[in-house]
Amino acid sequence: MTRVDFYVLEDLSEDAAMRFACRLCLKAIQGGMPVHVQLEDKAQVAAMDTLLWDYPKHRFLPHQVVAGTTEAAAEQTESANATDSAEKEAESKDQTNIQTSEQARDRAKNGAGVKSPIHLGCDGPLHDGGLLINLAFQVPSFFGRFDRVAEIIVGETKDRGREHYKFYRDRGYPLHHHDLKDWEN
Repeated sequence: MTRVDFYVLEDLSEDAAMRFACRLCLKAIQGGMPVHVQLEDKAQVAAMDTLLWDYPKHRFLPHQVVAGTTEAAAEQTESANATDSAEKEAESKDQTNIQTSEQARDRAKNGAGVKSPIHLGCDGPLHDGGLLINLAFQVPSFFGRFDRVAEIIVGETKDRGREHYKFYRDRGYPLHHHDLKDWEN
């Protein structure tokens, strides 16, 4: 059964939640656990993508943005095709090859398309198992596919955190609570 951890930070801004998510990602990948960070929208995905390039300070965390929208999937497919042989590349130019999130997930199950231990997305994961870090407004419908879920609570998100806590509690998931002070030092 999925274990759910609530990390309650003294910080007030959602930016702190994203920084803490970076630290959780680092700890998870050091232990060999794949990570999916569920974000609310493309803007939040872009912000997290930028943060993972240099946080914690002077550390790059290997990650990829998961394509879920048609536009992003087309870009991901185009990028994948660029690495194929010249013959396959010529064929792909003649065809429209749009990858849906379900197709991406199927490819990931077979090891294709999974390049990094950390995935960022707002539509759904490419893999099952590992750690799901939920920074989205709602509890994702796919959370049960993961071994662990991390919910990060800051001042701005306390009400949402309470709703998520009740959601998991009412369904019988094991809940763990962590009050963290001075976590960046």
